[in-house]
Amino acid sequence: MYIVTNREVDETQHDVAKAFGAVPNPRGPNELRFAEAWREGKRWKVDILPDQPTPAMLAEVGIVPPVDPATGQPLPVYASSYVARKLHARINPKAAGGRGKGCNLLFFVHGYNNNVQAVLDRAEQLQANYGVEVLPFSWPANGGGAKGVVSYKSDKRDALASTGALDRCLARLEEILLGIHAEHVRQVEAEANRRFPDDAERWDRFFSAQAHKRCPFTVNMMLHSMGNYVFKHLLKSSVYRGDHLVFDNVVLVAADTNNEAHAGWVDRIQCRGRVYVTLNERDAALQASRMKLGEQQKARLGHYPHYLDSRQAVYVDFTEQPWVGDSHAYFEDKPLKNPRVKAFFHAALNGTFAETGLPFDIARNMYRIG
Repeated sequence: MYIVTNREVDETQHDVAKAFGAVPNPRGPNELRFAEAWREGKRWKVDILPDQPTPAMLAEVGIVPPVDPATGQPLPVYASSYVARKLHARINPKAAGGRGKGCNLLFFVHGYNNNVQAVLDRAEQLQANYGVEVLPFSWPANGGGAKGVVSYKSDKRDALASTGALDRCLARLEEILLGIHAEHVRQVEAEANRRFPDDAERWDRFFSAQAHKRCPFTVNMMLHSMGNYVFKHLLKSSVYRGDHLVFDNVVLVAADTNNEAHAGWVDRIQCRGRVYVTLNERDAALQASRMKLGEQQKARLGHYPHYLDSRQAVYVDFTEQPWVGDSHAYFEDKPLKNPRVKAFFHAALNGTFAETGLPFDIARNMYRIG
């Protein structure tokens, strides 16, 4: 599994607890680093990738560094390009010259008080439960070593500081996907020109069919808990480039953000499919979140079934459903004993329409799981 982060990192360490710090990168909170992680028993091991891959790494994934025409010198290639080639081979193996059916990609932004070990554990569960390849973005959500209210406030500060890093992630992901798409288009156009040089109708049919075959995967984003707070402040900030059309579905799970005026930022989210907002009125973590700051902390979007007025969001209520209870992470563990819960998240996180067949509460503008 690969992970991208704006935490401080120690390239000499392979134990996950020592390789990643609890504060932003000392070169600035927008500094991004990639790492490869694998499990050894109950522990995760990691390799922090160099900012610029070695010649051996570039050769491994078939990257030839571009040359500066003015100087004739190779231009730098960064770790994101290496990781993109590795992920592409997993989600679309046939296009990368391999075998297998591939899978969809899920970009995952975690919530409050999560160290990297917990992030990787959750990403591993998402992969196992929903058959997706997960790329987690980990921001410094450890509360700075503090507890309780102090920890919560510390994480909110780090969340605000991480908006620029998330914006850089999304921009780079868009750039990589556009590059992959452009390469597919060049290949399919060349084949269509060879086969049907004088038949425009058959050319179009062939191009449409082959374009889908060469790019059969979807790219989706799931934000959990305070991860939604990071995204909200990115959407409201001056650094956000609002034309990012990267994702098929965007899923805001148990959002630890204000319900009040949420439509103002939710309606700025760009996607090809759906923006889902999930709610659980019994969510114990969001109830505690609201109590931490007293009256300053308003009703949270992820547990308040009123004023659901976004023009594009699809609201889905999980309250009082079997096995959900007071869960804050009802996409994993016991809640998945409820087949309707699992079916919803499987569809949403794989880029399809997850609300199909669910009863709709017109008075509150939300679907219900059961």
